Amino acid sequence: MAQKRVWMDSEKFSCSICGNLLKDPVTIPCGHSYCMDCIKTHWDEEDRRGIHCCPQCRKILILRPVLEKNIMLAALVEELKKTGLQAAPDDHCYAGPEDVACDVCTERKLKASKSCLVCRASYCEKHLQPHYDVPPLQKHKLVDPSRNLQQLICSRHDEVMKIFCRTDQQSICYLCSLDEHKDHETVPAAAERAEKQKELEVSRQEIQQRIQDGEKDVKLLQQEVEAINVSADEAVEDSEKIFTQLIRLLQKRSSDVKQQIRSQQETEVSRVKELQEKLEQEITELKRKDGELEQLSHTEDHSQFLHNYTSLSALSQSTHSSSINIRPLRYFEDVTAAVSETRDKLQDILTETWTNISLALTDVDVLLSEPEPKSRADFLKYATKITLDPNTVHTYLSLSDGNRKATAMEKQQPYSRHPDRFTSYYQVLSRESMMGRCYWEVEWRGGVCVSVAYNNIKREGNSRECLFGFNKKSWSLRCNANSYIFAYNEVQTSVSGPPSSRVGVYLDHRAGFLSFYSVSETMTLLHRVQTTFTQPLHAGLKLLLPGSTAQFIKV
Repeated sequence: MAQKRVWMDSEKFSCSICGNLLKDPVTIPCGHSYCMDCIKTHWDEEDRRGIHCCPQCRKILILRPVLEKNIMLAALVEELKKTGLQAAPDDHCYAGPEDVACDVCTERKLKASKSCLVCRASYCEKHLQPHYDVPPLQKHKLVDPSRNLQQLICSRHDEVMKIFCRTDQQSICYLCSLDEHKDHETVPAAAERAEKQKELEVSRQEIQQRIQDGEKDVKLLQQEVEAINVSADEAVEDSEKIFTQLIRLLQKRSSDVKQQIRSQQETEVSRVKELQEKLEQEITELKRKDGELEQLSHTEDHSQFLHNYTSLSALSQSTHSSSINIRPLRYFEDVTAAVSETRDKLQDILTETWTNISLALTDVDVLLSEPEPKSRADFLKYATKITLDPNTVHTYLSLSDGNRKATAMEKQQPYSRHPDRFTSYYQVLSRESMMGRCYWEVEWRGGVCVSVAYNNIKREGNSRECLFGFNKKSWSLRCNANSYIFAYNEVQTSVSGPPSSRVGVYLDHRAGFLSFYSVSETMTLLHRVQTTFTQPLHAGLKLLLPGSTAQFIKV
C-alpha cells in the first residue's frame, strides 16, 4: 500500500502546465501550485490582455501576485523524487496491452508516466528521473503518455507544435508560423486550449441542464401517474360516502357510479392490452418473415433462390401508427363534483344531474390518443354538420342556404330582439355545440374571421369581451386576400401560409387541440393551439366588410 501511495503522490506534486514534478514550486492566492518558471511564462503571455488567472480554476486575479518559493512544498517534492527512485513497482505499475510502455525498460516494461516530445520516447518514473535532474534534459517538453508522439511533431520542420493557427484551425510549430502561416492569426496552444476549455464548459453546462430538465420531467410524469391513481381512488371513496347519505333510491346510483368508474378503467386497460397484443402479433410475424428471408439469402442456387423468392408472401401493411401518443391526462375529480351536486338536487337526480355524472365519467380518458389526421380524407372522417343560429346573428348579417351561409349586408335585417344576439360586431355562432373530435370547412370571400367560442361569450355591447379572438372565451383566424392573423385574448399573431378561399378547422376537444388549415389540392397547417377547453365549443363567423360571405361547406 505504501508504494501505491508513492505513485499517486507523484501526480499530485506535478505542475499542471508542464506536467513535470514541481520545480521551485510557488502557490498562488487561489491555492494551486506551479513551477515558478511555468506560471511566470503563462502570466507573461496574459500581460497583453491586462488580466491574470489561474490556469486550473480560471479564477481572475486583479493584480499579478509576487511569487515566492514554497519551501515546504519544495522539500516534499525532493523527498518524493528520492522515494520514487528507491521504490519497487507493484504489479499494477507494469504496462498492460492498453497502456503506454516505457521505451527504456529492457525486461518487463513499466507503464510510462510521461512522454518527451524532444526525445520522442516514453518513460516510466525511474527512467524519467534524468529529465528532472540533468539540466539539459530539464528543458525538454514532457506530456502525458502518448502512443502517437509523431502527431505532436510538425512533419515538415520536425519541431514540436506549440502554436495554434486559428485561420486554418490546426496546430503548427514556430517555424510554420514564420513561413506559410505568417499572415494568419496564431496563438499559443495553451491559450487556444483555454478558450476551447471555456466552450467545453458551456457545452457541459447545457448538457447537464438538459439532464436536469429531463429528470425533472420524468419525476413530473411519475407524479402524474400517482395523482391519477389517487384521484381515481378518492373519486370512488367520495362517491360511496356521498351516496350512503341518501335514501335507497340514491344507493342504486352510487353503485352505478362505482361500476362506471371501474368499467371506464377496465375499458382503458383493455384498449391498451388489445393494442399491445396486436403489436406483439405483428412483431412475431415480422420476425418469422425475417427468418424466411434470411434463410433464403443463404440459398446458393440462383434458380432455387428466384423460385422461392417469388413464392414468398408479400409483407403485410402495418396496422398501427409509427408512434403512440398519450393524450393529456384527465382526472376523476369531476365525478365527485357531479355526485355532490346530486346530493343537493334530489329532484333532478334522474334527469339532468345523472346525465352530468355520466358525461364526467366518459370524459376520463387518460390513455392513448389516436394520431392527428394527416390527409384530408382522414380529416373528413370527423366531418361535422354545422348550421348558424339565427338567434345569435347580428342584424347586418343575412343567413341563407339552410342557415349555413352568412353575408354582410349594407342594410339592417328584420330580426326580432333576442338576448343571445350580437349587438355590435358582425358575428354569429353555430347552433351546434362541439366536443370530441370535429372537422369543418369554411368557404369565404372578402374578409372574414373563422372562429370558435364558448356559448357564454358576451353578446351585448362593443367591449372586447364580445369580440372573437380578444378574450379568453374565443379563438379566431382572420382571413384576408393575402394574409392570415390568429387572435386569442387580445394577442394577435401573423400567420404565413398559402392563400386559399377555403379554411379547414380541426378540433380535438379532449386533447385540447385546435388547428386551422389552408385547404386547396393539399392541406397546409396555418396555426395550431394546444390548451385545455373547459366548455363545449361553438363555431363562429365574423364578417369584416359589406359584401363579404362565409359558408360552412357540406363535406
